Amino acid sequence: MSLSVARLLRWALTVAIVVFLVIFARTIDWVAAGNAIRGASLPLVAAAVIANFLSIAIKGIRWWLFLKPAGAPSLGLATRATLAGTGLNNVLVANGGDAARVVFVTRATGLPSSRVLATLALERMFDLVGFLVLLVYGIAAFDFSESLEKWALPSQLALAAVFGLLAWFVYTSRHVTELHDSPAVPGRGFAARVKSYFTGFAASTRSLATGPRFVGALVISMLAWSGQIATFELSAAAAHVPIPAAASLAALLATNLGLLVRATPGNVGVFQFVYALSVGAFGITRSDAIAVSILIQTIQIIPLTVIGIALAPEFIFKPSKRARAESTADGSDAAALRGLAKEGEELSAVPRKP
Repeated sequence: MSLSVARLLRWALTVAIVVFLVIFARTIDWVAAGNAIRGASLPLVAAAVIANFLSIAIKGIRWWLFLKPAGAPSLGLATRATLAGTGLNNVLVANGGDAARVVFVTRATGLPSSRVLATLALERMFDLVGFLVLLVYGIAAFDFSESLEKWALPSQLALAAVFGLLAWFVYTSRHVTELHDSPAVPGRGFAARVKSYFTGFAASTRSLATGPRFVGALVISMLAWSGQIATFELSAAAAHVPIPAAASLAALLATNLGLLVRATPGNVGVFQFVYALSVGAFGITRSDAIAVSILIQTIQIIPLTVIGIALAPEFIFKPSKRARAESTADGSDAAALRGLAKEGEELSAVPRKP
């Protein structure tokens, strides 16, 4: 597919999404939705904000589980970069904040970006694993709408396949214990450099694949998803809309079916439509559903976006570890030269015997 055709398709898809959302928005009683938001319980809103923040911070711990053996042992760095990347995801499309996370940690630690990208790929993979576990459980435990019930068998097969692949991955990687940087070879072409990069990515991924680490990542993933369920439940309670737990879980699953890529910054608009459609199957009116969905996104987007934008300059403008090392080396060399000069002056000042 040519670049012009791909660009045309992206524009056509964007226009279609916007038109669809405008048509949907015209069916909403926005006055009633606004009244529901204005009357929200502030203590419950605060609790939902805390639950959402903790959910993202837990994802930082999950990333640290892979970053630590890769050579970045700072839990604070992993958490701050995760919060910053999540905040930037709210203003960028296609999860651009995740790419920023790789850049942030690479600059802060001096590790090869291929290794940091490998840790992020493993961390994000367990978002998908946790989602599948939650989907299989939800379909088995609750009476969902037909739109989610039809995913019962595919989700079970997908979860079994994922666990099988993880087990195979751990088994084949059991003798890989060390991470090595591939030496830079000057004068290589672009294709060779790309191949070297992805070779380093694959080697890092295999080195980080261990059974205990994967089990820990899965447990942490379920805690993070629990935080998101709590956010949905507390937001509905804050808006004084009685939404059953099954409806909140169905809405969480439905709104995260496209969790790998966001169609719009923060998934604004798309989220409201899918949420209203999901909880509507449980008898929730569209106006109430829109009020709750707007409150959920307000809680999810505004605090983390502020935090993300506040943290981003720390990673962007702070000198990278390589720059700091070079500066230190230059300073050491200068100090050594000054010391030699001083010794020379002292020796020249010593009176010599005739």
